[in-house]
Amino acid sequence: MTTSGADGSAGGVRDLVLLGSTGSIGTQAVDVVRAAPDRFRVVGLAAGGGRVDVLAAQALDLGVEVVAVAQATAAQDLQLAFYAAAQARGFSRGDFSVPKILAGPDAATELAAWPCDTVLNGMTGSVGLAPTLAALGAGRTLALANKESLVAGGPLVQAAVQRPDQLVPVDSEHSALAQCLRGGRAAEVRRLVLTASGGPFRGRTRAELADVTPAQAMAHPTWDMGPVITINSATLVNKGLEVVEAHLLFGTPFDDLDVVVHPQSVVHSMVEFVDGSTLAQASPPDMRLPIGLALGWPDRLPRPAYGLDWTTAAHWDFEPLDDDAFPAVELCKSAGRRGGTAPAVLNAANEVCVQAFVEGRLPFLGIVDTVAAVVDEAPLRERATLADVLTSEQWARTRASELVASSGG
Repeated sequence: MTTSGADGSAGGVRDLVLLGSTGSIGTQAVDVVRAAPDRFRVVGLAAGGGRVDVLAAQALDLGVEVVAVAQATAAQDLQLAFYAAAQARGFSRGDFSVPKILAGPDAATELAAWPCDTVLNGMTGSVGLAPTLAALGAGRTLALANKESLVAGGPLVQAAVQRPDQLVPVDSEHSALAQCLRGGRAAEVRRLVLTASGGPFRGRTRAELADVTPAQAMAHPTWDMGPVITINSATLVNKGLEVVEAHLLFGTPFDDLDVVVHPQSVVHSMVEFVDGSTLAQASPPDMRLPIGLALGWPDRLPRPAYGLDWTTAAHWDFEPLDDDAFPAVELCKSAGRRGGTAPAVLNAANEVCVQAFVEGRLPFLGIVDTVAAVVDEAPLRERATLADVLTSEQWARTRASELVASSGG
Protein backbone atom coordinates (compact mmCIF):
# COMPACT_ATOMS: atom_id res chain seq x y z
CA MET A 1 0.00 0.00 0.00
CA THR A 2 1.09 3.56 -0.61
CA THR A 3 2.59 5.77 2.06
CA SER A 4 0.34 8.64 1.00
CA GLY A 5 -2.43 10.04 3.17
CA ALA A 6 -6.14 9.48 2.72
CA ASP A 7 -6.35 12.34 0.23
CA GLY A 8 -3.55 10.88 -1.86
CA SER A 9 -1.62 14.13 -1.91
CA ALA A 10 1.56 12.83 -0.34
CA GLY A 11 4.29 10.80 -2.01
CA GLY A 12 4.77 7.07 -2.34
CA VAL A 13 3.67 4.36 -4.74
CA ARG A 14 -0.09 4.13 -5.12
CA ASP A 15 -1.62 0.64 -5.41
CA LEU A 16 -4.27 0.37 -8.13
CA VAL A 17 -7.06 -1.95 -9.22
CA LEU A 18 -8.13 -1.54 -12.85
CA LEU A 19 -11.65 -2.67 -13.76
CA GLY A 20 -12.26 -3.06 -17.48
CA SER A 21 -8.52 -3.29 -18.12
CA THR A 22 -8.79 -4.66 -21.66
CA GLY A 23 -11.11 -1.91 -22.90
CA SER A 24 -10.25 1.51 -24.28
CA ILE A 25 -9.98 3.24 -20.88
CA GLY A 26 -8.25 0.26 -19.28
CA THR A 27 -5.53 -0.13 -21.90
CA GLN A 28 -4.77 3.60 -21.80
CA ALA A 29 -4.62 3.42 -18.00
CA VAL A 30 -2.04 0.66 -18.35
CA ASP A 31 -0.03 3.00 -20.60
CA VAL A 32 -0.16 5.70 -17.91
CA VAL A 33 0.96 3.24 -15.22
CA ARG A 34 3.85 1.92 -17.30
CA ALA A 35 5.05 5.48 -17.89
CA ALA A 36 5.09 6.20 -14.14
CA PRO A 37 6.37 3.08 -12.35
CA ASP A 38 7.56 5.21 -9.46
CA ARG A 39 3.99 6.41 -8.84
CA PHE A 40 1.78 3.38 -9.40
CA ARG A 41 1.67 -0.37 -8.84
CA VAL A 42 -1.24 -2.43 -10.24
CA VAL A 43 -2.38 -5.16 -7.84
CA GLY A 44 -5.55 -6.29 -9.60
CA LEU A 45 -7.18 -6.39 -13.04
CA ALA A 46 -10.72 -7.20 -14.17
CA ALA A 47 -12.22 -7.76 -17.61
CA GLY A 48 -15.35 -9.19 -19.12
CA GLY A 49 -13.72 -12.39 -20.30
CA GLY A 50 -13.76 -11.84 -24.05
CA ARG A 51 -10.07 -10.91 -24.39
CA VAL A 52 -8.35 -13.32 -22.03
CA ASP A 53 -5.13 -13.19 -24.04
CA VAL A 54 -4.85 -9.42 -23.51
CA LEU A 55 -5.80 -9.75 -19.84
CA ALA A 56 -3.22 -12.49 -19.29
CA ALA A 57 -0.48 -10.43 -20.95
CA GLN A 58 -1.39 -7.40 -18.81
CA ALA A 59 -1.35 -9.49 -15.63
CA LEU A 60 2.03 -10.97 -16.46
CA ASP A 61 3.67 -7.69 -17.48
CA LEU A 62 2.33 -5.79 -14.46
CA GLY A 63 2.90 -8.59 -11.93
CA VAL A 64 -0.56 -8.32 -10.40
CA GLU A 65 -1.82 -10.27 -7.39
CA VAL A 66 -5.34 -11.02 -8.61
CA VAL A 67 -7.33 -11.12 -11.84
CA ALA A 68 -11.11 -11.15 -12.21
CA VAL A 69 -13.20 -12.32 -15.17
CA ALA A 70 -16.96 -11.96 -15.46
CA GLN A 71 -17.52 -15.35 -17.07
CA ALA A 72 -16.86 -18.34 -14.82
CA THR A 73 -16.09 -20.44 -17.89
CA ALA A 74 -13.25 -18.09 -18.82
CA ALA A 75 -11.15 -18.94 -15.76
CA GLN A 76 -9.47 -21.95 -17.34
CA ASP A 77 -8.94 -20.09 -20.61
CA LEU A 78 -7.31 -17.26 -18.66
CA GLN A 79 -4.94 -19.64 -16.89
CA LEU A 80 -3.92 -21.21 -20.19
CA ALA A 81 -3.48 -17.77 -21.75
CA PHE A 82 -1.28 -16.74 -18.84
CA TYR A 83 1.08 -19.69 -19.38
CA ALA A 84 1.11 -19.01 -23.13
CA ALA A 85 2.03 -15.36 -22.53
CA ALA A 86 4.82 -16.41 -20.16
CA GLN A 87 6.15 -18.90 -22.68
CA ALA A 88 6.07 -16.29 -25.45
CA ARG A 89 8.25 -14.05 -23.27
CA GLY A 90 10.73 -16.85 -22.64
CA PHE A 91 9.94 -17.08 -18.91
CA SER A 92 10.69 -20.24 -17.02
CA ARG A 93 8.30 -21.45 -14.30
CA GLY A 94 10.34 -19.80 -11.57
CA ASP A 95 10.29 -16.41 -13.27
CA PHE A 96 6.63 -15.65 -12.56
CA SER A 97 3.71 -16.58 -10.35
CA VAL A 98 0.14 -17.15 -11.44
CA PRO A 99 -2.18 -14.54 -9.89
CA LYS A 100 -5.28 -15.46 -7.95
CA ILE A 101 -8.24 -15.75 -10.32
CA LEU A 102 -11.74 -14.56 -9.40
CA ALA A 103 -14.44 -15.68 -11.82
CA GLY A 104 -18.16 -15.08 -12.18
CA PRO A 105 -20.62 -12.19 -12.37
CA ASP A 106 -19.58 -10.87 -8.93
CA ALA A 107 -15.83 -11.12 -9.53
CA ALA A 108 -15.34 -7.44 -10.43
CA THR A 109 -17.35 -6.39 -7.37
CA GLU A 110 -15.14 -8.54 -5.13
CA LEU A 111 -12.02 -7.10 -6.74
CA ALA A 112 -13.30 -3.52 -6.33
CA ALA A 113 -12.97 -3.93 -2.55
CA TRP A 114 -9.48 -5.51 -2.78
CA PRO A 115 -6.81 -3.85 -0.60
CA CYS A 116 -5.47 -0.92 -2.63
CA ASP A 117 -5.47 2.86 -2.75
CA THR A 118 -7.38 3.62 -5.93
CA VAL A 119 -9.86 1.71 -8.08
CA LEU A 120 -10.29 2.75 -11.71
CA ASN A 121 -13.72 1.71 -12.93
CA GLY A 122 -13.40 1.61 -16.70
CA MET A 123 -16.20 -0.91 -17.23
CA THR A 124 -18.91 -0.28 -19.82
CA GLY A 125 -22.59 -0.15 -18.89
CA SER A 126 -24.57 -0.22 -15.67
CA VAL A 127 -22.95 -3.55 -14.78
CA GLY A 128 -20.34 -1.28 -13.21
CA LEU A 129 -22.73 -0.07 -10.48
CA ALA A 130 -22.07 -2.85 -7.98
CA PRO A 131 -18.25 -2.49 -8.28
CA THR A 132 -18.61 1.29 -7.89
CA LEU A 133 -20.56 0.84 -4.65
CA ALA A 134 -18.12 -1.83 -3.43
CA ALA A 135 -15.06 0.37 -4.01
CA LEU A 136 -16.61 3.36 -2.26
CA GLY A 137 -17.93 1.21 0.59
CA ALA A 138 -14.44 -0.21 1.14
CA GLY A 139 -13.04 3.31 1.42
CA ARG A 140 -11.06 3.22 -1.81
CA THR A 141 -10.56 6.31 -3.92
CA LEU A 142 -12.64 5.70 -7.04
CA ALA A 143 -11.48 7.01 -10.41
CA LEU A 144 -14.77 6.74 -12.27
CA ALA A 145 -14.93 6.33 -16.03
CA ASN A 146 -18.06 4.18 -15.82
CA LYS A 147 -20.58 7.03 -16.02
CA GLU A 148 -23.48 4.59 -16.31
CA SER A 149 -23.04 3.42 -12.72
CA LEU A 150 -23.34 6.99 -11.42
CA VAL A 151 -26.26 7.75 -13.71
CA ALA A 152 -28.11 4.56 -12.79
CA GLY A 153 -27.13 4.54 -9.12
CA GLY A 154 -27.37 8.29 -8.51
CA PRO A 155 -28.23 8.81 -4.82
CA LEU A 156 -26.90 5.33 -3.94
CA VAL A 157 -23.46 6.28 -5.19
CA GLN A 158 -23.61 9.69 -3.55
CA ALA A 159 -24.56 8.10 -0.22
CA ALA A 160 -21.63 5.67 -0.47
CA VAL A 161 -19.04 8.46 -0.71
CA GLN A 162 -17.28 8.69 2.65
CA ARG A 163 -14.96 11.68 2.19
CA PRO A 164 -14.28 14.62 -0.11
CA ASP A 165 -12.39 13.69 -3.27
CA GLN A 166 -13.10 9.99 -2.83
CA LEU A 167 -14.96 10.04 -6.14
CA VAL A 168 -12.77 11.42 -8.94
CA PRO A 169 -14.08 11.75 -12.53
CA VAL A 170 -12.20 10.28 -15.48
CA ASP A 171 -14.37 11.46 -18.37
CA SER A 172 -12.52 14.26 -20.12
CA GLU A 173 -15.46 16.65 -19.69
CA HIS A 174 -15.85 16.10 -15.96
CA SER A 175 -12.11 16.10 -15.42
CA ALA A 176 -12.04 19.48 -17.18
CA LEU A 177 -14.85 20.80 -14.99
CA ALA A 178 -13.11 19.59 -11.83
CA GLN A 179 -9.95 21.38 -12.90
CA CYS A 180 -11.76 24.61 -13.79
CA LEU A 181 -13.70 24.58 -10.54
CA ARG A 182 -10.40 24.91 -8.71
CA GLY A 183 -10.35 28.47 -10.01
CA GLY A 184 -13.21 29.79 -7.89
CA ARG A 185 -15.52 29.22 -4.95
CA ALA A 186 -18.74 27.27 -5.38
CA ALA A 187 -20.83 30.37 -4.73
CA GLU A 188 -19.10 32.11 -7.65
CA VAL A 189 -20.15 29.54 -10.27
CA ARG A 190 -22.90 30.59 -12.71
CA ARG A 191 -23.01 27.55 -14.97
CA LEU A 192 -21.08 24.57 -16.30
CA VAL A 193 -20.65 24.14 -20.05
CA LEU A 194 -19.86 20.69 -21.41
CA THR A 195 -18.41 20.48 -24.89
CA ALA A 196 -19.45 17.87 -27.47
CA SER A 197 -17.63 17.00 -30.67
CA GLY A 198 -20.97 16.54 -32.41
CA GLY A 199 -19.98 13.04 -33.46
CA PRO A 200 -19.84 11.76 -37.03
CA PHE A 201 -23.22 13.28 -37.95
CA ARG A 202 -22.66 16.86 -36.85
CA GLY A 203 -24.57 19.26 -39.08
CA ARG A 204 -27.07 16.70 -40.37
CA THR A 205 -30.78 17.26 -40.03
CA ARG A 206 -33.06 14.68 -38.46
CA ALA A 207 -34.25 13.59 -41.91
CA GLU A 208 -30.66 13.03 -43.00
CA LEU A 209 -30.10 10.65 -40.08
CA ALA A 210 -32.85 8.22 -41.06
CA ASP A 211 -30.68 5.79 -43.02
CA VAL A 212 -27.26 6.01 -41.37
CA THR A 213 -25.48 2.70 -40.76
CA PRO A 214 -23.63 1.28 -37.76
CA ALA A 215 -20.36 1.60 -39.67
CA GLN A 216 -20.99 5.30 -40.21
CA ALA A 217 -21.94 5.75 -36.55
CA MET A 218 -18.71 4.07 -35.49
CA ALA A 219 -16.56 6.53 -37.46
CA HIS A 220 -16.02 9.07 -34.69
CA PRO A 221 -14.04 12.05 -36.00
CA THR A 222 -11.96 12.68 -32.88
CA TRP A 223 -11.92 9.98 -30.20
CA ASP A 224 -10.92 6.30 -30.35
CA MET A 225 -13.44 4.61 -28.05
CA GLY A 226 -15.31 1.35 -27.61
CA PRO A 227 -18.37 0.59 -29.78
CA VAL A 228 -21.06 1.39 -27.20
CA ILE A 229 -19.60 4.77 -26.23
CA THR A 230 -18.90 5.62 -29.88
CA ILE A 231 -22.51 5.02 -30.93
CA ASN A 232 -23.72 6.86 -27.82
CA SER A 233 -21.59 9.77 -28.99
CA ALA A 234 -23.22 9.60 -32.43
CA THR A 235 -26.71 9.87 -30.89
CA LEU A 236 -25.43 12.29 -28.22
CA VAL A 237 -26.87 9.99 -25.54
CA ASN A 238 -23.34 9.94 -24.18
CA LYS A 239 -23.41 13.73 -23.77
CA GLY A 240 -26.82 13.54 -22.11
CA LEU A 241 -25.52 10.98 -19.62
CA GLU A 242 -22.56 13.26 -18.97
CA VAL A 243 -24.94 16.13 -18.13
CA VAL A 244 -26.67 13.90 -15.56
CA GLU A 245 -23.25 12.85 -14.26
CA ALA A 246 -22.16 16.49 -13.92
CA HIS A 247 -25.32 17.25 -11.93
CA LEU A 248 -24.55 14.37 -9.56
CA LEU A 249 -20.82 15.05 -9.26
CA PHE A 250 -20.93 18.80 -8.75
CA GLY A 251 -24.45 19.43 -7.46
CA THR A 252 -25.19 21.86 -10.28
CA PRO A 253 -28.89 22.34 -11.17
CA PHE A 254 -29.88 21.10 -14.63
CA ASP A 255 -30.87 24.62 -15.64
CA ASP A 256 -27.23 25.64 -15.10
CA LEU A 257 -25.78 22.80 -17.22
CA ASP A 258 -25.31 23.56 -20.93
CA VAL A 259 -23.86 21.73 -23.92
CA VAL A 260 -22.01 23.39 -26.79
CA VAL A 261 -20.70 21.65 -29.92
CA HIS A 262 -16.94 21.98 -30.34
CA PRO A 263 -15.77 19.71 -33.20
CA GLN A 264 -12.03 20.04 -32.50
CA SER A 265 -12.44 18.47 -29.02
CA VAL A 266 -9.61 20.60 -27.66
CA VAL A 267 -11.61 22.54 -25.07
CA HIS A 268 -13.03 19.75 -22.95
CA SER A 269 -15.44 21.81 -20.85
CA MET A 270 -15.80 25.22 -19.23
CA VAL A 271 -16.98 26.91 -16.06
CA GLU A 272 -18.62 30.34 -16.26
CA PHE A 273 -18.48 32.46 -13.11
CA VAL A 274 -20.87 35.12 -11.85
CA ASP A 275 -18.63 37.98 -12.97
CA GLY A 276 -18.82 36.81 -16.59
CA SER A 277 -15.38 35.21 -16.76
CA THR A 278 -15.04 31.67 -18.12
CA LEU A 279 -12.31 29.15 -17.34
CA ALA A 280 -11.73 26.42 -19.93
CA GLN A 281 -9.51 23.35 -19.83
CA ALA A 282 -7.79 22.71 -23.15
CA SER A 283 -5.55 19.86 -24.31
CA PRO A 284 -5.26 17.50 -27.27
CA PRO A 285 -7.95 14.78 -27.32
CA ASP A 286 -5.95 12.17 -25.42
CA MET A 287 -7.62 10.25 -22.60
CA ARG A 288 -4.30 9.54 -20.93
CA LEU A 289 -4.37 13.06 -19.48
CA PRO A 290 -7.65 12.76 -17.51
CA ILE A 291 -6.82 9.15 -16.62
CA GLY A 292 -3.43 10.18 -15.23
CA LEU A 293 -4.95 13.09 -13.32
CA ALA A 294 -7.60 10.83 -11.80
CA LEU A 295 -5.09 8.17 -10.75
CA GLY A 296 -2.77 10.78 -9.23
CA TRP A 297 -5.48 13.12 -7.92
CA PRO A 298 -5.06 15.80 -6.71
CA ASP A 299 -1.54 15.82 -8.13
CA ARG A 300 -0.65 16.04 -11.81
CA LEU A 301 1.70 13.54 -13.43
CA PRO A 302 4.58 14.78 -15.57
CA ARG A 303 3.67 14.25 -19.22
CA PRO A 304 1.04 11.49 -19.31
CA ALA A 305 0.13 13.16 -22.63
CA TYR A 306 1.44 15.94 -24.85
CA GLY A 307 0.21 19.51 -24.59
CA LEU A 308 -1.02 21.80 -27.35
CA ASP A 309 1.35 23.12 -30.00
CA TRP A 310 1.08 26.89 -29.70
CA THR A 311 3.55 27.46 -32.56
CA THR A 312 1.04 26.23 -35.16
CA ALA A 313 -1.97 28.27 -36.30
CA ALA A 314 -5.29 26.75 -35.26
CA HIS A 315 -8.93 27.69 -34.83
CA TRP A 316 -11.58 26.45 -32.43
CA ASP A 317 -15.25 26.40 -33.40
CA PHE A 318 -18.24 26.47 -31.07
CA GLU A 319 -21.78 25.80 -32.28
CA PRO A 320 -25.19 25.49 -30.60
CA LEU A 321 -26.60 21.98 -30.21
CA ASP A 322 -29.39 21.03 -32.65
CA ASP A 323 -31.96 19.58 -30.25
CA ASP A 324 -34.31 18.62 -33.10
CA ALA A 325 -31.77 16.34 -34.78
CA PHE A 326 -30.23 15.22 -31.50
CA PRO A 327 -32.92 15.19 -28.76
CA ALA A 328 -30.94 12.87 -26.47
CA VAL A 329 -29.48 15.62 -24.27
CA GLU A 330 -32.88 17.04 -23.42
CA LEU A 331 -34.24 13.52 -22.88
CA CYS A 332 -31.46 12.79 -20.39
CA LYS A 333 -31.99 16.12 -18.63
CA SER A 334 -35.69 15.31 -18.31
CA ALA A 335 -34.93 11.89 -16.82
CA GLY A 336 -32.41 13.49 -14.47
CA ARG A 337 -34.97 16.00 -13.26
CA ARG A 338 -37.47 13.20 -12.60
CA GLY A 339 -34.79 11.41 -10.59
CA GLY A 340 -35.37 8.11 -8.81
CA THR A 341 -35.02 5.20 -11.21
CA ALA A 342 -35.69 7.27 -14.36
CA PRO A 343 -32.00 7.64 -15.33
CA ALA A 344 -31.45 3.90 -14.73
CA VAL A 345 -34.40 3.07 -16.98
CA LEU A 346 -33.06 5.40 -19.68
CA ASN A 347 -29.57 3.93 -19.57
CA ALA A 348 -30.74 0.29 -19.60
CA ALA A 349 -33.14 0.88 -22.48
CA ASN A 350 -30.38 2.63 -24.41
CA GLU A 351 -28.05 -0.34 -24.02
CA VAL A 352 -30.68 -2.61 -25.59
CA CYS A 353 -31.42 -0.15 -28.40
CA VAL A 354 -27.74 0.39 -29.26
CA GLN A 355 -27.26 -3.37 -29.56
CA ALA A 356 -30.36 -3.62 -31.75
CA PHE A 357 -29.00 -0.86 -34.00
CA VAL A 358 -25.62 -2.60 -34.31
CA GLU A 359 -27.41 -5.82 -35.28
CA GLY A 360 -29.56 -4.05 -37.88
CA ARG A 361 -32.82 -4.50 -35.97
CA LEU A 362 -33.43 -0.81 -35.26
CA PRO A 363 -32.79 2.33 -37.31
CA PHE A 364 -30.52 5.03 -35.94
CA LEU A 365 -33.34 7.41 -35.08
CA GLY A 366 -35.15 4.54 -33.40
CA ILE A 367 -32.53 4.41 -30.64
CA VAL A 368 -33.50 7.64 -28.88
CA ASP A 369 -37.17 7.40 -29.90
CA THR A 370 -37.48 3.96 -28.31
CA VAL A 371 -35.59 5.01 -25.20
CA ALA A 372 -37.95 7.97 -24.80
CA ALA A 373 -40.96 5.67 -25.09
CA VAL A 374 -39.60 3.31 -22.45
CA VAL A 375 -38.86 6.15 -20.01
CA ASP A 376 -42.34 7.56 -20.59
CA GLU A 377 -43.98 4.21 -19.76
CA ALA A 378 -41.74 3.24 -16.85
CA PRO A 379 -43.15 2.75 -13.33
CA LEU A 380 -40.65 4.93 -11.48
CA ARG A 381 -39.47 4.77 -7.88
CA GLU A 382 -38.35 8.02 -6.26
CA ARG A 383 -36.31 6.53 -3.42
CA ALA A 384 -34.62 3.49 -4.89
CA THR A 385 -32.56 0.76 -3.29
CA LEU A 386 -30.00 -1.20 -5.30
CA ALA A 387 -32.61 -3.91 -5.76
CA ASP A 388 -35.06 -1.31 -7.08
CA VAL A 389 -32.48 -0.06 -9.58
CA LEU A 390 -31.76 -3.59 -10.82
CA THR A 391 -35.48 -4.36 -11.09
CA SER A 392 -36.12 -1.15 -13.01
CA GLU A 393 -33.23 -1.87 -15.36
CA GLN A 394 -34.57 -5.35 -16.09
CA TRP A 395 -38.04 -3.93 -16.78
CA ALA A 396 -36.50 -1.34 -19.12
CA ARG A 397 -34.49 -3.94 -21.03
CA THR A 398 -37.53 -6.15 -21.44
CA ARG A 399 -39.78 -3.31 -22.55
CA ALA A 400 -37.16 -1.92 -24.94
CA SER A 401 -36.74 -5.38 -26.49
CA GLU A 402 -40.52 -5.62 -26.94
CA LEU A 403 -40.67 -2.23 -28.65
CA VAL A 404 -37.75 -3.11 -30.93
CA ALA A 405 -39.46 -6.37 -31.90
CA SER A 406 -42.78 -4.65 -32.55
CA SER A 407 -41.06 -2.13 -34.80
CA GLY A 408 -40.10 -4.97 -37.11
CA GLY A 409 -36.54 -5.36 -35.85
